[in-house]
Amino acid sequence: MIARWRAWQEARALRRHAIPDGLWLLTLARYPFLSTLDDAEQAELRRLCALFLSAKEFHGAGGFVVSDEVAVAIAAQACLPILRLGLEAYAGFVGIVVHAGEVLARREFMDEDGVVHRYEEVLAGEAMEGGPLMLAWSESSPDAQAGELPYNVVIHEFAHVLDMQNGAADGVPALAAGEREAWLDVLESEWQAFCDAVDAGVETLIDPYGAEAIEEFFAVAVEAFFVAPLALSLEQPALYQLLRGYFHQDPAARLARC
Repeated sequence: MIARWRAWQEARALRRHAIPDGLWLLTLARYPFLSTLDDAEQAELRRLCALFLSAKEFHGAGGFVVSDEVAVAIAAQACLPILRLGLEAYAGFVGIVVHAGEVLARREFMDEDGVVHRYEEVLAGEAMEGGPLMLAWSESSPDAQAGELPYNVVIHEFAHVLDMQNGAADGVPALAAGEREAWLDVLESEWQAFCDAVDAGVETLIDPYGAEAIEEFFAVAVEAFFVAPLALSLEQPALYQLLRGYFHQDPAARLARC
């Protein structure tokens, strides 16, 4: 009975939030890493996007209007990492706030001596435990994908969402029982090698920002995994295989068959 009710709810959501063919094809064309999916994968991504649009609430900030084009573009990028994990991976939040451009956030922290430090930080996106999730459209649009480094703010922030499924962000998403230690063995080793390369001034595929903390390394690694998978598999093969096992996807193989 419950399964039948859930199927009815899903069918209803898919009807109400069906993505028009023209808009869907435009979205795939604008984000090249989506066009490497085969027909079955694209169909599943489209299904997940419709359910995502049904489940999440978009809010434009500062007068920004979240059009259908913007909402579908964000949904498609957000749902790519959960193509095999399912939408329940994003069940912990509802709201998505979209700004036209980057946001200046005021921060403060207390050091070990009890001194409070205040500073300002420019944000392209931010994921908070329990939501909402913030994105700057200027950094999420197709035009933002043209840089030399693998760069995708939407995938980055939703990687943090996956990381926070089991609590505070620490570079470890929700895993099966007993897998945490093995995950950290690989991730910490790959992160240390990456930090050593950054400190030595070596040019890396992954954004050097990943050296800031292991949770940021996880997020930028996920960006590279989906946006520049072949390059990541060559530069850090152990990291690529770790992410391949978690996401149950092989983007480098997709790219190779195109």
